[in-house]
Amino acid sequence: MAEAATITTYVYDATDVVMGRLASVVAKQLLAARREGRDDRVIIINSERAIVSGKSESVFAEYQTRYELNHPRKGPFFPRMPDMILKRTVRGMLPYQKKSTGRAAFRALRVEIGCPFHLSGDELPDGHQLGESPSLVRGLPERFVRLGDISESLGAPTHRWNRGES
Repeated sequence: MAEAATITTYVYDATDVVMGRLASVVAKQLLAARREGRDDRVIIINSERAIVSGKSESVFAEYQTRYELNHPRKGPFFPRMPDMILKRTVRGMLPYQKKSTGRAAFRALRVEIGCPFHLSGDELPDGHQLGESPSLVRGLPERFVRLGDISESLGAPTHRWNRGES
């Protein structure tokens, strides 16, 4: 009798990680798992603390321009919330519209604002492990903007990630 394959869930913490690097690592991992026939999943926590490198004025202007492109009914729909911006960034690195592997890989991704209760302890639940990549472990760039600040400038409701801060 064939043994059931275990589903591994990788947990990435986006705190002080460059958003583009994290998105490319996650997209590559999800695609590789799909192509090999595995049902791996990825959860990214603390999405509001991810960083976008560059001058703050140019980063804010770029995201504002993207957000203003959309039409309320026709699109393209560009999100304001930090978790959805990060998820959209990963989607841009997947063959989402061309191949079923890209769509399946995108469905295996979950991005969270803050840290969910079941992942907040010292030990992760069974079937979960920390996702690590040497390209993610770097110092902060000289100029950067946090994803939460970008969302705030786009008019997103910040009470979801600024609960304890004033």
